[in-house]
Amino acid sequence: HPKTGAILAMCSIPEFDPNEYGDVTDARAYQNDSIFVPYEVGSIFKPLVMAAAINEALVTPDTYFYDSGSVDANCTKPIQNANLVVHKDQTMTGVLQQSINTGMVYITNLLGKERFVRYIERMGFGLKTNITLHTEAPGTIASLYQNKGNSIDCYTATASFGQGFTATPLQMVTAYSAIANGGMKVSPHIVEKTIGDDGKITRHTLGQPEEVFSSRTANLVTGMMVSTIDNGYSGRARSPGYAMAGKSGTAQIAGIGGYTAETNHSFVGFGPAESPEFVLLVKYEKPQVRFAESSAAPVFGDISLWTLQYLNIPRTRGE
Repeated sequence: HPKTGAILAMCSIPEFDPNEYGDVTDARAYQNDSIFVPYEVGSIFKPLVMAAAINEALVTPDTYFYDSGSVDANCTKPIQNANLVVHKDQTMTGVLQQSINTGMVYITNLLGKERFVRYIERMGFGLKTNITLHTEAPGTIASLYQNKGNSIDCYTATASFGQGFTATPLQMVTAYSAIANGGMKVSPHIVEKTIGDDGKITRHTLGQPEEVFSSRTANLVTGMMVSTIDNGYSGRARSPGYAMAGKSGTAQIAGIGGYTAETNHSFVGFGPAESPEFVLLVKYEKPQVRFAESSAAPVFGDISLWTLQYLNIPRTRGE
């Protein structure tokens, strides 16, 4: 829940029956992948970088950008878009809708490395959330500290579209809560209260919300993500009758000596956009389809619609 940080649901596969835990043959079943397995998140990171640039008054949703399909970012080869597509004339909203890597490098150049890293730290990446569950991993943003100065290096450029650093699903939904909650990031928690044998109720103290973005920035980026679902690559994440905000991500998996052909797919978003009641992330590891639009996005749409109906949230659209 983006206003309170309460974890409403969390699951991963493989799973196991706690009544028959001795029968588990795959030790991974004991892992909670939502907090234990950091991964390179891919393009679901783009709205967060866009929010940083809007917050610094460097761009607006309508700022013009020309995509030539390639950009030199001090890497061993130029950075290009998925499928080598050239999108030409675009706005910043279009950069998110079409998931344009070169547009994110452009934005990061405007931010400069120091501000870019500062926002990543403010969003909580590279640190545990301190949720009261065992074996939480912090992920790593160590690559962003390798080169000093404010100039954009390859690590910073690729981080702008979610590659070269790692985060957990819990860290991602926590960061997205800052957009869903008017710019204020809340700490996630799994236990609201405990009840003793004597009936005494102890409510757990929650951390104070931290301002990451202005409310104006949060509103603008929310609108951009609604447009991304309505008009962009993420259309299969729609929940008919509701305005939902979100973004898909298809990230290459690193291997020995470079990236492999295998990918992780994610979709993260929240809704309803006017007054968000949940932030949701769906992730697949090494799926047998090419892009998250065909895997995580439709599942996000299905779960979102079920949740909206379960919470009795009235429809605001006539779809």
